[in-house]
This record gives sequence, C-alpha cells and structure tokens, in this order.
Amino acid sequence: MSQAIWIQALKTVPQIDKTCWDGLNLLTKWLVASRFSVTIMSFTSAIIGILLALSTATVDLGLAVLCILGLVLAHATNNLLNDYTDSARGVDKGNYFRTQYGTHVLESGLLTKKQLLHYIIATGALALLCGALIIYIRGVDVLWLMLAGAFFVLFYTWPLKKLALGELSVLVVWGPLMVGGSYYVSSGQWSLAAMFIGTLYALAPTAVIFGKHIDKIHMDKSKGIYSLPVLLGASHARKAVQVMLLSQYLLATYIYFEGYIGLSIVVLLLTLPTLIQTLKVFNHERPAEMPAGFRKEVWPLWFAPNAFQYTRRFSLLFLVMLILENIIAAVNP
Repeated sequence: MSQAIWIQALKTVPQIDKTCWDGLNLLTKWLVASRFSVTIMSFTSAIIGILLALSTATVDLGLAVLCILGLVLAHATNNLLNDYTDSARGVDKGNYFRTQYGTHVLESGLLTKKQLLHYIIATGALALLCGALIIYIRGVDVLWLMLAGAFFVLFYTWPLKKLALGELSVLVVWGPLMVGGSYYVSSGQWSLAAMFIGTLYALAPTAVIFGKHIDKIHMDKSKGIYSLPVLLGASHARKAVQVMLLSQYLLATYIYFEGYIGLSIVVLLLTLPTLIQTLKVFNHERPAEMPAGFRKEVWPLWFAPNAFQYTRRFSLLFLVMLILENIIAAVNP
C-alpha cells in the first residue's frame, strides 16, 4: 500500500483517509503532506538554469545538485506552510477546493498543527542547510537570492496571494529568480539571458496558478482573497492565460533571433497540439459537472489541471531543447 501511495504522490495529490495514513512510512507521509508532485516545477526551473550554464560556462556539478535539492525542499516547505497558514486562517475550512482535490493533512485530521509544524521546520531546515553550503562554497552573493526566495516562501500565502500578488510572485520565482539563480550557483556567473529565458518558461507555471485561482474564484472572493482572477473576473482571467501561453512562442521567436537559443528551439513546436487544446479549454467556463473521462482525483479543479498538463509537456520539450542545444554546442564549439 505504502509503495502505491508513494508512486501516486509523485504524480498527483492523492486522497488518503486516516486508516491508510497510519499505514504509511514517514517518507510517504511527507510526500503526501508536502504535495511533492507539484515541486516538479521547481525542479524544472533549476535544471533549465543549469543546462543554460552548461552551454556557456563551466558548471560545478556538486553545487548544481545542491541547488536542485534546495529549491525542491524550499518549494515543499512553501506547500506545507501554505496548508498550515490557510487552515489556521480558516481559508481551507469546510467544503473548500483545497480539501476536495487532494489530501489536506490538517483538515483531514491526519496531522495535528504541532506535527505539521515539525514537518515544516524539518523541511525548511534541510532547505536552509543546502543554502548554507552553497553560500559557503559559492560566496555571499547567494545570500541575496536566498533572502528573496525566503520572502516568497514565507509571505506568498499571506499577504501576497490575498493582495493579487500571488501570480506575479510565481512568475518571478519560477523565472528569473530560480533559473537565473541556478545559473549563477552552478557556474559562478550572472546571466541576463538566463533570467529572460527563465521568464519565458515561468509563464507556463504562472498559467497553472492562474487556472487554479479561476477554478476557485467565487470561494476566494467570499473569503476575502483577492487574487488576480478575482479582480479581473473569470472571463478576463481566462483570456489572460491565453495571452500568457501565446506570448511564450513570441518570446521564443525573439530569443532565437537574438541568438540566445539556436535551431533546437523548433522542438517547442511539438507543444502546439497541447497548446491548442488548452486554449480551447480556456475559451469556455468551467463545466458545472465533471465531464466523462476527466480525472476525478483532481475535480473540482478544471482549468488548473488542464494548464498543468500543458505545462508538463512544455517543460519536457523545453528541457529537450536545452539538451539539444548543449549537444550542438559540444559538437560545434
């Protein structure tokens, strides 16, 4: 049973009852509680920065691994803290979206607040340890990156998300901060090009959070959470997501003509079928009832999982593009 849940937790946020929870080992419990499946976005941002550095500079592989581990643990810490804060503030009480599409360890009674705090402290401490080792090896400049990251980890749930700054935070964190930071940590050099390319990538994770906030727009508004979709309204918010996704291809064209990425950029065209499908989804309101064949484990979320499906494919092909870029650079130095 524990092995099956462990595998599920890498793919989604599984629904687990108390009986099942009690039979899980500590690692599997942590994977479920931290919503580890969504940390793939942090992993991807870190890998993008490192691959960009590989194509232009000398990379310290030890620091690269520490950077990946630190960012994934920081993201997991944010997820744990998000659930703790939203539960304490009453946001996740009752029939709220967060408790419907995946296990919420507090609202489901699987952990006490004290136990969840232990998870938060342990995960955050490991993330800080990775950061401390990186600062010791790379230098104090990394401290500013860590402080910026800590700001978003601590204050994303409140007050940034409540003040319509959550979506912008995602764009900044998964783009220039993570990609540019990973480039610097692994190579010891700053790169504006890496930050720009990171922003292009981060538009996809931002679309996911936009989709999630569109899904729960009415509940957020009723609880005084003024996300951008709440301020824009559902119709305009859906259009904003479409603009974000289309702008990725305009920006990709730009970075090609600027010489940041070579012909390997054509790999991104393989995302177009998924892009078209996703754009169609955002053309319409969320269905009142779950469509046949839709993944029941993520319902009532609708726009978020569709955007995530696009983001997962775009991320994979983005990494393939950068790997090809490194191979081409190695063959034609």
